[in-house]
Amino acid sequence: MAEQAIDQAFATNHTQVMFYLPVTPEWIDQLILSLTLICRSSCRGVKELMQVMLGVSVSEGTVHNRLQCAAAQASAINRAQDLSAIGVGLHDEIFQRSVAVLAGVDAASTYCYLLAAAEQRDSDTWAIHLLDACKQGFNPDHTIADAGQGLRAGQKVALPGTPCHGDVFHIQQQCESLANVLARRAKGAVSRCRALEAQMLQAKEVGCGNTLSRELTLARQAHKKQNF
Repeated sequence: MAEQAIDQAFATNHTQVMFYLPVTPEWIDQLILSLTLICRSSCRGVKELMQVMLGVSVSEGTVHNRLQCAAAQASAINRAQDLSAIGVGLHDEIFQRSVAVLAGVDAASTYCYLLAAAEQRDSDTWAIHLLDACKQGFNPDHTIADAGQGLRAGQKVALPGTPCHGDVFHIQQQCESLANVLARRAKGAVSRCRALEAQMLQAKEVGCGNTLSRELTLARQAHKKQNF
């Protein structure tokens, strides 16, 4: 079935031409960017598609160089943006493998005004990047971030009069963890009660029900306590 599907996909009996597309070096560059940014393709995947579908030989190094060139152009455009309209900034530290990335996002539009790989996450590093944003007009009413010491200390240097409110993610995460622990304990109490009740029935059949009375009573009390 798989072979039949592949044969049908590459069959040449469909002769209707939908449109002609001029393939230029500039179009190849656009395709490389589209495959990586839109389709999330790897460099090796871009290389393979070029060879299979277009018969164009492109190395992984060429794909990497095209991406780096586009990134440099994008950086220049980003540095020219006016950030004065941002009212609330969302700051956090994310990681690309083991490399820390300082991130800043406009809460209203989700525009990413800061995305910088950094060897350190200390206050000086955060302050430098935030000061660069301030040069572009960044002056929010307040920011939202976690309790990262470097992040908050860096903001005090770059934006001394701007409040930094705590996020709700970590509080919610801690509450969810606590709720999961309590749910597991409650489930365990229910399971223990049911197991003891089954054992009690068997013990009563042989006239030994009183041997489990105290244990079952304690289990029911624990179950009742968990429910509260």
